[in-house]
Formats: sequence, C-alpha cells, structure tokens
Amino acid sequence: MRSYLLLVASLLVCNAHAGGETFHGRDPETGLESWKASHGGVTLELTQITPDQARAFFIGRGFERADVEHYAAACIFMTVLRNESAPAAISYRLAEWTFLPGRDARPMKLKEDWLKEWAARGMAQAQKIAFEWSQLPSEQTFEPGDWNQGMTTFMLPRGGRFDLKYRWVSQGKPQENTLKGIRCAEENPGS
Repeated sequence: MRSYLLLVASLLVCNAHAGGETFHGRDPETGLESWKASHGGVTLELTQITPDQARAFFIGRGFERADVEHYAAACIFMTVLRNESAPAAISYRLAEWTFLPGRDARPMKLKEDWLKEWAARGMAQAQKIAFEWSQLPSEQTFEPGDWNQGMTTFMLPRGGRFDLKYRWVSQGKPQENTLKGIRCAEENPGS
C-alpha cells in the first residue's frame, strides 16, 4: 500500500494558481510528463510527444524524412480537451490560445499553418490528409460529455518551458484558464 501511495504522489504534483490548478504527472516507465487542469467543467490535458515518437508516427504514414525531421523539431503534445461538466456546450478556437515562454504571449502553430508549409514543400495529398487528421481541430464545439484529442505544436526548443492560456466560450461568456509549467520533451526523456 505504501509503495502505491508513493507512486501516486510521484505522479501528481499540484501547483495552485488563479483560475484552477495544474496537475503534473510523469510516467515512471517512459519518463514522459503530462499536465492537466479543469475549470468551469472543461478539462485540458497535454502529454509530451518525443521527437522519436513523432518521427515514427509520420514515417509510418509515408512522410519524407526531411518533412518528418522538420515537424519533429517542434515542441509537440498529445492534447485532450473535454467538456466534462460545463452547464452547456462550449466552443474553442486554438487561434485564441497563447503560450508564454516568458512574458511575451505567442500564438500556437496551427494545423493550417503546417498544411501551408506542407503544400509549399510539395507533400502528397495522402500525407497531408494523415497529418490533418492527427492534429487537434483548430475550432470545435462540445456538448457536455464531448471531447476530442490530437497533436498540438509550439515553436520552442526541446526542453523549453511555457504556460498555456487556453480559452473557450460557454453560454456566450468567454472563459479561460492557464496550464502552468509545461515542458517540451527532450530527445530521450528519462535517460
């Protein structure tokens, strides 16, 4: 029982902040980190994707090696957004989310930005479709109980740190929360 409690304690570290709490966890086997916060019935979770995981995923979908390396150089996360218990539908637009690696807020790199790059690089249609379906939709509406997941990218170096201010609208009212202390994956986490 004690070892179970120690494992749980090592997986979740809580940092309180205005508007909600950020829970930080680390997978003991892979060393991958994740961050999760809930506010107003909406939950956001980010889990690191290593450069090797990104490489394997897109090589497996027929991407050219140069395109894979270009994408794997970004700070990539598996992102899950849920309307767990908001009183009504919520809508979000990733273009309204900002990340703060310091004092200056920056926009995320959206899938539409990547798709423009892929088109300029001459990527085949099948690979562009595979990429598009792997990314978190840039805009979506969730009824209570709805959720979705996909990759998101931030243009920071490996190991870079930032906070993410995410926004949504519920019952016509803008809402927001902040995930604190997020860290981009290293080339080989846990080693």
